[in-house]
Amino acid sequence: MSASTTSPNNDNNTNNANLFLALRAGFPAAMHECAVQTDSGLEYSWQDLDEATAMLANLLQSLNLPHGARVAAQVEKSVEAMALYLATLRAGLVFVPLNMAYQSAEMAYFIADAQPALLVCSAANFVWLSKLAFGAGCEYVFTLNDDRSGSLLERAAAFPRQHAVAQCTAQDLAAIIYTSGTTGRSKGAMLSHGNLLSNARVLQAYWGWTGTPRDVLLHALPIFHVHGLFVAIHAALISGSKMLWLARFDPRTVLALLPQATVFMGVPTLYVRLLAEPGLDRNAVRNMRLFISGSAPLLIETFQEWQRRTGHTILERYGMSETIMLTSNPYFTETGPRIGGTVGQPLPGVQLRATDAQGSTVGVGEIGDIEVRGPGVFCGYWNMPEKTAQEFSADGYFKTGDVGRVDANGYVTIVGRSKDLIISGGYNVYPAEVEGYINALPGVAESALVGVPDADFGEVGVAVVVLKSGSTVQPAAVIAQLKATLANFKVPKRCYVVAELPRNAMGKVQKNVLRERYEKS
Repeated sequence: MSASTTSPNNDNNTNNANLFLALRAGFPAAMHECAVQTDSGLEYSWQDLDEATAMLANLLQSLNLPHGARVAAQVEKSVEAMALYLATLRAGLVFVPLNMAYQSAEMAYFIADAQPALLVCSAANFVWLSKLAFGAGCEYVFTLNDDRSGSLLERAAAFPRQHAVAQCTAQDLAAIIYTSGTTGRSKGAMLSHGNLLSNARVLQAYWGWTGTPRDVLLHALPIFHVHGLFVAIHAALISGSKMLWLARFDPRTVLALLPQATVFMGVPTLYVRLLAEPGLDRNAVRNMRLFISGSAPLLIETFQEWQRRTGHTILERYGMSETIMLTSNPYFTETGPRIGGTVGQPLPGVQLRATDAQGSTVGVGEIGDIEVRGPGVFCGYWNMPEKTAQEFSADGYFKTGDVGRVDANGYVTIVGRSKDLIISGGYNVYPAEVEGYINALPGVAESALVGVPDADFGEVGVAVVVLKSGSTVQPAAVIAQLKATLANFKVPKRCYVVAELPRNAMGKVQKNVLRERYEKS
C-alpha cells in the first residue's frame, strides 16, 4: 500500500465513543514505521493498518448494513483478519469472532443465533458455510484466507483509503463473544465500545505500557478469543507498540523471537511448552519486561520453574468473556508482590466480592461465589434477557460462576467453577484444592478432579492424573497419599492415569468431557 496522510477523524470526533478512534489515537506519529511483523516475513506499517481498515470499513458501509449489524468471522489468524475486526469497529458494526474448530452443527447454531448480515470465512469452507448462512437469512458471504487472498480483500481493493469513523456511543455494541458452552448451549456475551475501551486503558496503565521506548508484543495467541483479540491487540495498538505476529504458537519460534520482544502473553500450556525448550534461559529473555498468563490456572510448579529458569515472575491475571480483565497481580513492585497461585487484586474500577448461598459477603479468606461489578462488565447475553437477569444480583453484580476467596490484602484465589463443585455426602469439595495436593505428589505433572454420580454419597470425586515423563505412579498410591493428608470426604474414590487431559483451544481443561468419560466407570 502506498503511504498517504489520512486522518480517521470526522467532524463529530469529540462526541464519538467509537473504540477504533481511541486505538487509532495511540498510533505513533511516524506512520511509516513497522506496526506488525509476521512470522512469514511480511511487515505492515501503521499507515498500512490505517488504510487497510479504511478500505474494509468503506466496503462494509457500501453494503448499506444497518448500524449495529453483525459481522461474523470464522477465519484463520492473519493481520488481515485483525484488520477486519478493526474495520468492523470503524464502520459501527458488531464483530462476532468464531473458532475455526467449529463444525457444521455448531456454525449453524451461531449463525442462526447471531443473525449476521455478513459472514467472512475461509475459501475452503465457503460452499457449506454459504449454504448455512444464506439459509439463515445472511445477506453476504465473503472469503478471507491467511495468504492474503479471498473475495473480501479483492472487493476492498476498489475502495478509498480514507474513511470517516462511524459515530458510536459508549453503550453501542462492539462485539459478541460466544462462551464455550460446556454447560449447555453457548451464550453470546455482548461487549460495548465503552466496555472494551475502559479495560484497554486500565491495562495500559496497570501493566506499564506507557513507558519509553515503546514495547514490542510477541503475539502468539489465537484471535477468536478475548485474550488474543482484545487484551493483547488493544494493549499494543493503544500504546503504539509493534507486534511480532505468529500465525500459531511454536515454542522454538517464540524462543527465537523473544530477544526482539518486551511483552509476551500466553496461556499456561504455552509456558509449559517453552520450559521444555533447553534454550530457555536468562539470556533468551534479556530484553523482556513482562510475561502475562491467563485463560486457565497456572500451576505453582510452572510459576516457580519459570522464575528459576528466566529470573522473571509471571504475572497471572483473571478475566472472562463477559468481563474482559477483572484482577491482576501487580506489575509495579511498589503496588505489591506477584503471588503464585493467586490472580492478584481487583483492577482499578472493579468491585469484587465473594458471597455465600444467600448472597451475603463471606469473611476474609473464606470461600464464596465470586461476583463483580465495573465498567468492563458486559451488557448481557445476546437474545437471552431471562438468562441475563439470572446472572446479575439485585445490586448489579455479575455472578461469574467462579468460586474463590479474597485474603486480607485483596488478593483473589480461584478455587474452581461453581458447576465443578462436588457435594459428596453433604460436604463441599473444591476440586482446585484437591488438585493442588495431587500435583504436589512425586511424579505427577498435572491433574483434574471431577464429580460423578454415586448412589451412597450423591457425588464422589474421580481424579484424572498425568505423570511426568519417565515417572510411574500407581492410582492406588495417589489415593493412599491423599488419605494421609486430607479429610476423607475430600479424597477421590477413584483415580485414573492418562497421557493428557482434554483441553479447549485456550488450554482450559474440559471437565465436562472427563465427567462424561468416567461417570459410569
